[in-house]
Amino acid sequence: MEFGISDEGKIIEDQVVRFIDEKIIPTETIIAAEDAPNGSDAPTMKALRAEAKSLGLWNLYLPDSDWGAGVSNHDYSVLCEHMGKSQIAPRVFNCHAPDTGNAEILAQFGTDSQKAQWLVPLLEGEIRSCFSMTEPDTSGADPTGLRTTAVRDGDEWVINGHKWFTSGAIGARFAIAMIVTNPRGGPHERASMIIVPTDAPGFDLIRPVSVMGHTGGGGHCEIQYNDCRVPVDNLLGPEHGGFMIAQARLGPGRIHHCMRAIGSAERAFEIMCRHANVRESHGSKLGQKQFVQEWIATSRMEIEQARLLTQYAAWKMDSVGKENARQELSMVKVVVPNMMMDVLDRVMQCLGALGVSDDTPVASMWRNGRALRIADGPDEVHKMVIARRELKRFA
Repeated sequence: MEFGISDEGKIIEDQVVRFIDEKIIPTETIIAAEDAPNGSDAPTMKALRAEAKSLGLWNLYLPDSDWGAGVSNHDYSVLCEHMGKSQIAPRVFNCHAPDTGNAEILAQFGTDSQKAQWLVPLLEGEIRSCFSMTEPDTSGADPTGLRTTAVRDGDEWVINGHKWFTSGAIGARFAIAMIVTNPRGGPHERASMIIVPTDAPGFDLIRPVSVMGHTGGGGHCEIQYNDCRVPVDNLLGPEHGGFMIAQARLGPGRIHHCMRAIGSAERAFEIMCRHANVRESHGSKLGQKQFVQEWIATSRMEIEQARLLTQYAAWKMDSVGKENARQELSMVKVVVPNMMMDVLDRVMQCLGALGVSDDTPVASMWRNGRALRIADGPDEVHKMVIARRELKRFA
């Protein structure tokens, strides 16, 4: 395994870092203050996206050069970490969830017609999408228990059910929904993936679910499907293959979340160190206090360990494929969000009242980051899977 990235990756990295430092971070507060109704981009965000696209800093997450930039997962782990230093950066580079995961499965499983209608405008940044799987009445940790159904009626699917945490639904053009099409099938053969235009009759967006007091952007939305009809051609991939497609989608999605989380931890760590160097309390700088030095040393070590594990998982995806990197993907999904939350907690403690305010990005990182220990599989499920694989290896 090479610890450094490719020569091409270094060139892109230099451009990404410069763009983030010079263009994105200075405009964070401006974008936050701009009114962007219905999940649309604020004017400053639109301008940044147009500039990033003109520079070729666009769709960097897709290693398939037919659709994306052709950057390896290992190289992208470094680029994505830089993007994680600002919560608006992934959107600027068209590298934000859930569009990334949806684009990946459209590229892998979509028909030519589906790619032309949905994937191309998604990659061009002309539309947004959402992913509709989680349900309020079933365990999100066990998608084999989904209840939302689709019944074929002639040339249409008729969808009925209740979803929530359909992230990014406000302003999205379409959803990729995981829906039961084979109720009597085995646990992993019950559901299919279906493309649902958000303007289809019966697709009813009830509300953005308030998450720690926030409902902004595209929202984490509650959706009712009430006799929602879509063409049978909107089936994505094989019928009853929804679980398989979900696993194909969640693998890269998990590591992308972790890459960004490392970037968030790194930026918060920098804020803590700069604050500790200048803030005085009880006769000396905070950086001279043993407690604070312990926070800094421990955080530095934990960030480096998490980064190495994540880069190893990305390298393994490149070298042997994501199917053979499942154990490493599960491990980083547990290790990195926990590391990030530990680092953010220390940073907030070091900053004191400033740390829980919105005068720095730390509190916002904490609010958004906490969900990563649940999203794309909770810690406990990943630990269970990790243990089972290890036990099987030694059986």
